[in-house]
Amino acid sequence: MITQVFLMSMFLCSLLLTGTLNDPVNMNQSNASSVNTMQNVEVVILGGGCFWCIEAIFEELEGVKQVESGYSGGWVDDPTYQQVCTGETGHAEVVQIIFDPKIISLKEILRVFFTVHDPTTLNRQGADVGTQYRSVIFYRNQEQRAVAGDVIQEIQTAKLWNASVVTEIVPFKAFYKAEDYHQKYYKMNPEQAYCRIIIDPKIRKFRELYRNKLKRK
Repeated sequence: MITQVFLMSMFLCSLLLTGTLNDPVNMNQSNASSVNTMQNVEVVILGGGCFWCIEAIFEELEGVKQVESGYSGGWVDDPTYQQVCTGETGHAEVVQIIFDPKIISLKEILRVFFTVHDPTTLNRQGADVGTQYRSVIFYRNQEQRAVAGDVIQEIQTAKLWNASVVTEIVPFKAFYKAEDYHQKYYKMNPEQAYCRIIIDPKIRKFRELYRNKLKRK
């Protein structure tokens, strides 16, 4: 663990340059309601295991305006959590991240993403197994796709992980917001066993690596 944290710290120190994406976001009906009152924001959809974990982490980043848990990448409209859990809808558990690119760039968002989940395990994060837990980036335009590819190349070159990255980079089609009880799950249920055993260690690791990028409380 100490070696991995050291490697991640060295990797982060070498990545001081940041960028922004200024292309307008291509909205659709399934997510427009979350962003139609926000100006000058960008949206990206990420899947990296249980959405409770990813949501809790990105909510703490400076420049992130909103994080919503949901489902994306499948062929069933408006799926329920129970349906997605079967692995038969094709959807992944994801988070929709709405952020201000003048404060935090997509490249920075993705660097965090690749250090808070294991992008080398196919359809699995720890004990959570199934295609619904796959590592995936849903890009909205070719610029986002290029940034995702660049960050993966950085990760591979830096040998941040001991195996090859298996994260999918696929075009965004639709985002379906998860049920209300999934939203801000970690914040609302900090004493729940999954939160204490699985999410707490990830949050501590994240805060150690990115203390300079956290929102001021």
